[in-house]
Amino acid sequence: MIAMHVADGVLSVSVAIATTAGAAVVLSYALKGTSEEEIPKISLLSGAFFVASLINIPVGPTSVHPLLGGFLGLVLGRRAPLAVFVGLILQTLLFQHGGISTFGANFLLMSIPALMMHWLFRKWKSPSTFWKGAIAGFTAVGIGVALLVLLLLLSDARYGSGFFSVTQMVLLAYFPLALLEATLTAFAIKHLASVRPHLLDHLTNQGVDKDAK
Repeated sequence: MIAMHVADGVLSVSVAIATTAGAAVVLSYALKGTSEEEIPKISLLSGAFFVASLINIPVGPTSVHPLLGGFLGLVLGRRAPLAVFVGLILQTLLFQHGGISTFGANFLLMSIPALMMHWLFRKWKSPSTFWKGAIAGFTAVGIGVALLVLLLLLSDARYGSGFFSVTQMVLLAYFPLALLEATLTAFAIKHLASVRPHLLDHLTNQGVDKDAK
C-alpha cells in the first residue's frame, strides 16, 4: 500500500538510506533545546497524531488518512517532528502501520511540512489566525504529497508511468483531504487562539526569540 505511511519494499534501498539519514538530522534539530515545560504539549499532540493517522481510507493503490501537519507545525513549532516520531514509533510497533526500512521516509513526509508551516508563519504575521490555520492545513498536505511523489519517482520511474499512474492517484486522493485539513485546522487554531493563546506563543515575536535559542 502506498500512502504517507510508505510500506517496506516501495522505495529503493538508496532512497530509504538517504531518508533515514535525513530523518536523523531533522530529529536532532527538533530535540535541540527542548525544555521540560514543552513535554506535556508534545505528549498530548503525539497522542492526537497517533490516533488520527490510524484512520485509513483505501483509494485505489493508495490510501488517505489525516496528517495534521499544519496543526502540529503551528502549535508545536520546531518540536512538531517529536510528536510525529513518537506517533510513528507506536504505529509501527503496535500496528505494523508503515515499514521499518521506510520509517525515515515516513518521518520526513510528515515532519518537513509541519516545520515548513512553522517557519512560514514565524515570518508571515499578516493573515488572521483562522487563515493561518487554513493555509497551513492545506499547504502541509500539498508539501507532503509532493515529497511522496518525489520519493516514488526517485525509487522507480514506473510509479509515474501510464494515464492512471500511482503518482496521479496519490495526487487525486489527497486533494479532498487537503481541503478537509484546511477547514479543520483553521477552526482548531482559531479556537486555541481564543481559549489557550499561550499554546501559540511561538508564533509571536517573543516566541520567535525563544525558539531561536
